[in-house]
Amino acid sequence: MQGIFSSGGDVAGTVGKVVGKLDTTALAALAAALGWAAGIRLYLVVFLTGLAGFMGFIPLPSGLSVLQHPAMLMGSGFMVFVEFFADKIPGLDSLWDMVHTVIRVPAGAALAGGVFGADSATMGTVAALLGGTLAATSHATKATTRAAVNTSPEPFSNIAVSLLEDGLVMFMLWLATNHPVIFGITLLIILVLSVLLIIMLWKFLRMVIRKISSFFSGSPQPTSA
Repeated sequence: MQGIFSSGGDVAGTVGKVVGKLDTTALAALAAALGWAAGIRLYLVVFLTGLAGFMGFIPLPSGLSVLQHPAMLMGSGFMVFVEFFADKIPGLDSLWDMVHTVIRVPAGAALAGGVFGADSATMGTVAALLGGTLAATSHATKATTRAAVNTSPEPFSNIAVSLLEDGLVMFMLWLATNHPVIFGITLLIILVLSVLLIIMLWKFLRMVIRKISSFFSGSPQPTSA
């Protein structure tokens, strides 16, 4: 076990030397990707980012090196397993989203801020604000879409949407680390579509907000949309 933890430390040290080769565009793309994706699949983002750093696929900034620690990988991997199934059960997925409303947004801010935070407090703060905003936007879009999909009595559309989210998160993380400029353009298009979707499904967003408020306040949830 000690050897495993030592190897994780060796990887972290190597990463710290290589990270300087990442330019500002690549770092900004990574911060935006982590913030946006955290609003949809937080644990998958943490696990994949940490695994990529541990395996040496990408050089993680020192502010994110904790993600590649074996203990963190085991914990995030377990939560990925739990969320994979919880997110595909109608009703339970909405409850899961409500609980994670207070987790995904600050986590997205922390992940994005970690890209720059260890080297520049100013850039880290800006990245955190960006990451938190992107996480809030993607989380709101996800919760609104799920509320609309859950009005269907069959579970297949829910499973299909959940699998689409899984694939989209992995694709966007790959795109950000391999083609940061293309990622930026793609993210901009997704954000525009997200705003349009939220506007179209406004009544479901209001329902989600009421349910979240009732859930955290402990008051009875309203039955009408």
